[in-house]
Amino acid sequence: MRILVILLLCLLQISCASQKFEKINGVSFVASREKVGQQQVKEILKIHANHAAVMPFGFIREINSPNIVFDTERQWFGETKSGAKQYIEMLHKNGVRVMLKPQIWIWRGVFTGSLEMQSEKDWKALEESYEKFLMAYARLAEETNTELLCIGTELERFVKNRPVFWKNLIQEIRSVYTGKLTYAANWDEYTKTTFWEDIDFIGIDAYFPLSEERTPSVEQLRAGWKKHKEKMSAFSLEKNRPVIFTEYGYRSMDYTAKKPWLVDRNDENVNLEGQVNAKKAIFEEFWGENWFAGGYVWKWFIHHDRAGGENDNRFTPQNKPAQLVISDFYKMY
Repeated sequence: MRILVILLLCLLQISCASQKFEKINGVSFVASREKVGQQQVKEILKIHANHAAVMPFGFIREINSPNIVFDTERQWFGETKSGAKQYIEMLHKNGVRVMLKPQIWIWRGVFTGSLEMQSEKDWKALEESYEKFLMAYARLAEETNTELLCIGTELERFVKNRPVFWKNLIQEIRSVYTGKLTYAANWDEYTKTTFWEDIDFIGIDAYFPLSEERTPSVEQLRAGWKKHKEKMSAFSLEKNRPVIFTEYGYRSMDYTAKKPWLVDRNDENVNLEGQVNAKKAIFEEFWGENWFAGGYVWKWFIHHDRAGGENDNRFTPQNKPAQLVISDFYKMY
């Protein structure tokens, strides 16, 4: 049985290699109040990024509310359709390919994976609202020749409860958009997502717990990846789809790999070494694998000169030692 699994994995490597896709060396380009200019895009090029995720937003009032509000005058420019279009056009002008990634924000930052309706009427209303939201951006993606469209981000309960809706939505998107599709599943959600065979990439927001050390070494982090990586490679084989990390990243703080998904305002000490080691480990483990298509680092702010810095314990690698690690590995691949 073990020999058979090894042979199947080898066949997957050959199959994925034959697709000859260039590694996605991406950044998650955070929406701003303003238009993006040439100087902001140049900062992406300096780290050898060839992809960027553009992320317009829709807003939901409560965890059980079915109404998505999007593309309004009250939103920041980069969160709207016109803003997303301007970002895409500037990125394309510079040879940077794009994943358009429309996202939902629930008031007060409630986790989107817990979005769940309490009645069939509300589920139907949510489906109608979400379809309107996604189709608007599917048409924008086609209009702008955007290379990749992400059809949802971390919507576990919505996906679990309404599988027929998602199948039908994918067909409708395909009727207007000719590019590639993915979905951004949370790290503990992707094996339960029901429609990978209907889209082109298995998308994972890769906040896997790897180590409980204050400052884990690269070796400790690579050991922490072992079980997750084996599971992902086998899953990629099963579904015959390459994996992309629709988000990956680590905060520059103590215990960064213990619960990498934390977005709170905690006061953990700034730890630049931990962020560097975590970045090195993920590149060394994944970027050389043929079944792995690349990923988008979380996150990259438009105003580079004001972002991050050595006193910042947040996710962005900007103006920190981790930025050089990303640049070196992106240049290599």
